[in-house]
Amino acid sequence: MKYDCYWRFPTFRLSVGANEIKAERTNFENAPAKRNHDSHPWNYSLNWLLLLIIRPFKRMQHLRTTIARLRPMAALQTARCASQPVQGGPGERALRTFPSARRLEASNYVEEMYFAWLENPGNVHKASARASLFEKRNVCVRGHHIAKLDPLEISLSSPLSKQPGALLPPGFYGLLESDLDKVFRLPTTTFIGGDESALPLREIIHRLEMAYCQQIGVEFMFINNMEQCQWIRERFERPGAPRFAPRFEEFLQRKWSSEKRFGLEGCEALIPALKTLIDVSSGRGVDSVIMGMPHRGRLNVLANVIRTELDQIFCQFDSKLEAADEGSGDVKYHLGMYHRRMNRVTDREITLSLMANPSHLEAVDPVVQGKTKAEQFYCGDTEGKRVMSILLHGDAAFAGQGVVYETFHLSDLPSYTTHGTIHVVVNNQIGFTTDPRMARSSAYPTDVARVVNAPIFHVNADDPEAVVYVCKVAADWRNTFHKDVVVDLVCYRRNGHNEMDEPMFTQPLMYKKIKQQKGVLQKYATALISEGVVTSQEYEEMVAEYDKVCEDAYTRSKDEKILHVNHWLDSPWPGFFTFDGQPKSMSVPSTGISEEDLSHIGNIASSVPDKDFTIHGGLSRILKARAAMVEQRVCDWALAEYMAFGSLLKEGVHVRLSGQDAERGTFSHRHHVLHHQNVDKSICIPMNHIAKDQAPYTVCNSSLSEYGVLGFELGFAMASPNALVLWEAQFGDFHNTAQCIIDQFICPGQAKWARQNGIVLLLPHGMEGMGPEHSSARPERFLQMCNDDQDVFPDFAVRQLYDCNWIVVNCSTPLIVFTPKSLLRHPEAKSSFDQMLPGTEFKRIISEEGPPLASPDRVRRIIFCTGKVYYELARERKHRGMEEQVAIVRVEQLSPFPFDLVKEEVERFHHADLMWCQEEHKNQGYHDYIKPRIRTAVARTRPVLYAGRGPAAAPATGNKQTHLAELQRFLDTAFDLPGTSGEQ
Repeated sequence: MKYDCYWRFPTFRLSVGANEIKAERTNFENAPAKRNHDSHPWNYSLNWLLLLIIRPFKRMQHLRTTIARLRPMAALQTARCASQPVQGGPGERALRTFPSARRLEASNYVEEMYFAWLENPGNVHKASARASLFEKRNVCVRGHHIAKLDPLEISLSSPLSKQPGALLPPGFYGLLESDLDKVFRLPTTTFIGGDESALPLREIIHRLEMAYCQQIGVEFMFINNMEQCQWIRERFERPGAPRFAPRFEEFLQRKWSSEKRFGLEGCEALIPALKTLIDVSSGRGVDSVIMGMPHRGRLNVLANVIRTELDQIFCQFDSKLEAADEGSGDVKYHLGMYHRRMNRVTDREITLSLMANPSHLEAVDPVVQGKTKAEQFYCGDTEGKRVMSILLHGDAAFAGQGVVYETFHLSDLPSYTTHGTIHVVVNNQIGFTTDPRMARSSAYPTDVARVVNAPIFHVNADDPEAVVYVCKVAADWRNTFHKDVVVDLVCYRRNGHNEMDEPMFTQPLMYKKIKQQKGVLQKYATALISEGVVTSQEYEEMVAEYDKVCEDAYTRSKDEKILHVNHWLDSPWPGFFTFDGQPKSMSVPSTGISEEDLSHIGNIASSVPDKDFTIHGGLSRILKARAAMVEQRVCDWALAEYMAFGSLLKEGVHVRLSGQDAERGTFSHRHHVLHHQNVDKSICIPMNHIAKDQAPYTVCNSSLSEYGVLGFELGFAMASPNALVLWEAQFGDFHNTAQCIIDQFICPGQAKWARQNGIVLLLPHGMEGMGPEHSSARPERFLQMCNDDQDVFPDFAVRQLYDCNWIVVNCSTPLIVFTPKSLLRHPEAKSSFDQMLPGTEFKRIISEEGPPLASPDRVRRIIFCTGKVYYELARERKHRGMEEQVAIVRVEQLSPFPFDLVKEEVERFHHADLMWCQEEHKNQGYHDYIKPRIRTAVARTRPVLYAGRGPAAAPATGNKQTHLAELQRFLDTAFDLPGTSGEQ
């Protein structure tokens, strides 16, 4: 006869037979799938189950001894070393106590007492285990579910609420009503006793409920760090532990009742919450706070937290003001701000940045984190003690948007951590018109934060003092542990989604309740007046004084004639655009580097700085091939990238490259991080050994995320114009999961917010028969977002250069590079050192350099192309013997389009017809962008033919034979001179 039993702690399997007991290790996951963990408070232990199984065999003592020997060594040592005698009554056995030094959480405490019971049942008093310990854990784990968090008191009353019920009753533990007045010893892990070590059970329950079940609910028992759990307990269990935002909203409502402003009414406590977070953090040494938030309450935060001039806010409501020429601008509740001011609480200077953001909720989260990381990097803040981030969220978006999860998972990665972010959730219990029960599957919108063991403090936003206390604890947590923390402000939304929206259509009962609800300022003022803290007259005088401040600012705002977008910069670059107060020249200096530097950087790229560092044999061959190219004075793509990065580092420009597998490169071509083959985790980055006074080089493999990581790198690039920040997609088409960052930040950022950014996207692209998923970086989408006019020939080329991404001039715009795949190892895809020496520059067009130049009158066709297809065209031209009849011109810069150089090429071969050739499908790639611009360059005097694949829904075929047939078909079209194939 055999019985298999499973329990949680030591993960052993017990086989109980008629004559023996065997124990062996097993995986808890292999236990039977059907387990009832709610049948008893000792549900994860064998205490009760074993009694039922073992009693017929009369082997209780044998079983106790066997299991005690199998328990973890830490438990054994703790039980033995920490034993202390406790005086008992006559005939009572001395009880065993447990250590406070290890700061055990309740689950560990249960385990220790359980193993103590296995050795000797007398070691553990029945009342201690069931009463003080379990009641404590009961409240710690479940108390937040019954805390008085909802100002409307409707969340628990709903029959569809996802909130669990009340605490487990004492009877669940086998306790009687008479037991409530008995005195029990307190576990050493609690602080509710103060100086007392024992309390009546009724008082224990009362104190625990006061700590965890009032206006604050604390979620922390899932944290697996005992020190952190004890830190939280101490701040909420110890006895005695735990103004004008409404007027601002009321003023806006009076002046602009028909304007959308996404007011903060119903969660006015957010303003003292943020001020508390900033004040406490400033007192701990923080001098820069970078914030991101959605539209709701943004104007209030700008006015009362950032301290933006009120007249600048009010003039945004004036529809008669003319827009400045900096760009198209954005609505007032999307604008950012950068402001340095004196913190009057700490008497310290502090910089506050509120990042501009689109309506796409939570999209700004990784951007804020990236900028925070950059500021920490540039000021040498390696522990996050000087620069921190605060992220504000709405409840529906926090639970619903996947970028929240992606951003959380960056929080503890070495190259992405910001050493703790404070998250504040404005939980108004509705998402536009959607109830929480339809918006999420979890009890709270904040459950996503549990994945990084962030404590979650739920608080009733109608209790300002509770809000302020929780925010003090949150700021202290971040300062102590440098980890994320969440403050959940449970509130309501007094109006609809905006001031013009009618919420009674969809939430009639909720909004009937809200209409009866007094404002938080009114309720708090009444409480203070009743307590004698202030008088009614003093309160009215303070309100009148603030109203006068708003009225004066409103009067000043009438003097504004123009809306200046540059007043709302969130990331200024001092000294970048001007010199001695004057605009810098738009000239573009040479970007070439000396022969000596090329050779030196090439030698670094092809060697290992430490001779005792053992690299892989295959990598040794790659480095030898690089050394041979340096000797021959040529570069392939990987070596040229090394030259570009290395020369900037030598000049003091920081370079940061990130992406999935970016250290090695998706195609095993980069190898910027070398790994010791005999020493685990030992790495070498040769790029950081170019010069003694060079800038640091950061290259890092990212998490498997595009949206979050690209947003992070965009934010990093905002901090300084004197840095090269690159994000590489594993394959070019993978950028589409980060499309929101591209569409809402990268493309329109300068037009909307006067914010320049020099981020570089490296997108592997090329039709190589690998199927539809890994072929196209979708260049047509990027070209569609470019704003040069296809019908206008620019007056001069310098203006176009101003629009380009030149790292050495006083402008910085995003750069999209469609990088090669098969060309990484193509024998002809190399460049000479001569093309990189001083006096050289980037070539917007690579002209025909072969036989057609000798006899331009014999050239019958000019084929314009870009990318890998050039090598296929050149091979086919040579195969057909048409090198004198067909000129091939490579367009290297697609946008801004090189109208002037295209015109020169056409005039050089004035008898030739014109063709655009691409390997992409006709409705994709470059055709729709290029064709009208070539027509404009030649004043629409000549047609432009097309050679390429036909229209298709998918980017590429998945059949290799079909791929090759398509390739040959458009090559035939490209060199079919007598015919009229193509479209005019």
